Amino acid sequence: MKIEYTFILPARNEEKTLPYCIEEIETFINKNKLKAEILVVDNNSTDNTSNIAKDYGAKVVFCGNIGYGNALNCGIKNAFGKYCIMGDSDGSYNFSNLEKFIYYLKKDYDLIVGNRFKGKIEKGAMPFSHRIGGRMLSIIGNIFFHTKIKDYHCGLRAFKTDSIKKLKLKSSGMEFASEMIISSRLNNLKIIEVETDLRKDLRDRKSHLKTIRDGIRHLKLIFDMAFNREKYIIPEEKI
Repeated sequence: MKIEYTFILPARNEEKTLPYCIEEIETFINKNKLKAEILVVDNNSTDNTSNIAKDYGAKVVFCGNIGYGNALNCGIKNAFGKYCIMGDSDGSYNFSNLEKFIYYLKKDYDLIVGNRFKGKIEKGAMPFSHRIGGRMLSIIGNIFFHTKIKDYHCGLRAFKTDSIKKLKLKSSGMEFASEMIISSRLNNLKIIEVETDLRKDLRDRKSHLKTIRDGIRHLKLIFDMAFNREKYIIPEEKI
């Protein structure tokens, strides 16, 4: 079977929440009769993440360099699908409601970004500081790059695999989310945003996200890309 879609789940110590995510994705795949694979990127887990992923039928690749961007880049490089759909492994995103993402992929968009603020945010799913910080950083990104993305940091996205590979994204941490949008914009890729819901995650531990540290990393990346645009523009013949 030729794979058309790769669902990428970056995971570090997600043994308790992975089964829920994988089963939800499998239900969506079967319902929509997709030719798809589920790819779990084990980002240096110390629990039973990899074995559980395999037990539930997912393909597993290992990424020893810790970091959200590192894990996603590893997933993208190992994806067999023409299209990728990425999301967190903590149960916070609704993988059973991805029809709009599929629709816009088929309409030839290169990148489809979820917008949690347009959808429903379950009580307790997003701290107030993240709401304010996320909105502010999105506004700054839109001002500098003339984008129309209201949620720069939503982790639920779909994209053409080859289009994103050609951008050669480099960010190792959470700022990878901003780099993907900005680099797509600088290289004239076709981008759209769709509403998505955010649920309270199912973890029994703290998030890997560090609000102040990661916010500063996003901001530094935005400024670097704004004032050194030429570094991020790929020659047209390579796009």
